[in-house]
Amino acid sequence: QVQLVESGGGLVPAGDSLRLSCVVSGGALSNYNMGWFRQAPGKDPEFVAFKSGSGGITDYAEAVKGRFTISRDNAKNTVYLQMNSLKPEDTAVYYCGACPLWLYRCLPKVDYWGQGTQVTISS
Repeated sequence: QVQLVESGGGLVPAGDSLRLSCVVSGGALSNYNMGWFRQAPGKDPEFVAFKSGSGGITDYAEAVKGRFTISRDNAKNTVYLQMNSLKPEDTAVYYCGACPLWLYRCLPKVDYWGQGTQVTISS
């Protein structure tokens, strides 16, 4: 059974940085494309960032381009989301998701989800 566990969320002021981590167990990370998603209160979940299993393809939502960086360390079975220049509108629960290698952006369906980590940005 594949399990994903996120960490690294917190409360920081606008302009600060956070790095989220997602540790995958029960399967080799290289067997999955990985995505980060977020859900703000009262809003639908939205795609944030994507990285292919080989690491060769990366994509971001327009709202985070230039500020967020997704990376993966297959040897450590860990995916990261470095978030810089954070804004109050980045406040949300952030989830990592794993999907098959043929599925771009892990949309429309993620096979495995983490439990989420809260990110709160104060203005």
